[in-house]
Amino acid sequence: MNIAVLYRENASADKAVKKQFNAIAERNSTRILNYNINVLDAEKRRAFIADFSGEAKHGVKLLLHSVSRGNLKPLVVKDVTGADISYRELSAEDIAYTSYAMSNSLLDWTRALVDADLFHADGRIIGLTSEGAHRHWESYAAVSIAKSSLESLAKYMAVEFAAYGLKTNIIQAGITETASLKKIPGNELLVKENIKRNPFGRMTKPDDVANVIYLLCTDEAFWINGAIIHADGGEHCR
Repeated sequence: MNIAVLYRENASADKAVKKQFNAIAERNSTRILNYNINVLDAEKRRAFIADFSGEAKHGVKLLLHSVSRGNLKPLVVKDVTGADISYRELSAEDIAYTSYAMSNSLLDWTRALVDADLFHADGRIIGLTSEGAHRHWESYAAVSIAKSSLESLAKYMAVEFAAYGLKTNIIQAGITETASLKKIPGNELLVKENIKRNPFGRMTKPDDVANVIYLLCTDEAFWINGAIIHADGGEHCR
């Protein structure tokens, strides 16, 4: 596949990111279009669709939603009052922002691509959830709420966007060593426990998840719709 990557980096990091994308494209004899934009901004979304429409009429086989942007705060901080409390405790606004970024924005992007008639007749939509949607992780409440919402949203999208030939599925990856993981308080303990729980005695790797995304894009995966698929080596079984 050719790929359009929408991501957010500062100017200095962006140079290194584009260099990596160019190298990947060259190795695989494909195209990677780079869009360093805020995907949560409605105007930026409209501008992208206008620019991209000339590239991919009926050509979008996969919409992969992987937005890692939200708030990592506890619901309550004991014995703290005054102005500091709003910076340390999760607010309703924090929850709403995180839920839009990591869940509801998928619906906006799907509708935008449908309205512009950009999806392939056999299009796939994939979102990413985590075990934290179903169990307590420190300071993860806003993300947990967002991921739970994403799972529910995907069920409805699987039914209502089927009329457009779209299949919507969610992948629950195992704990994977990423920059996002390192921002979660207590991530060292999560990693330690994860290695013990995993039947294969190791963490999930990015390639493990990428391979499942690939499988869901194959012709043989045509009839998979509305599923939550575990890509964790059996970690969820314990």
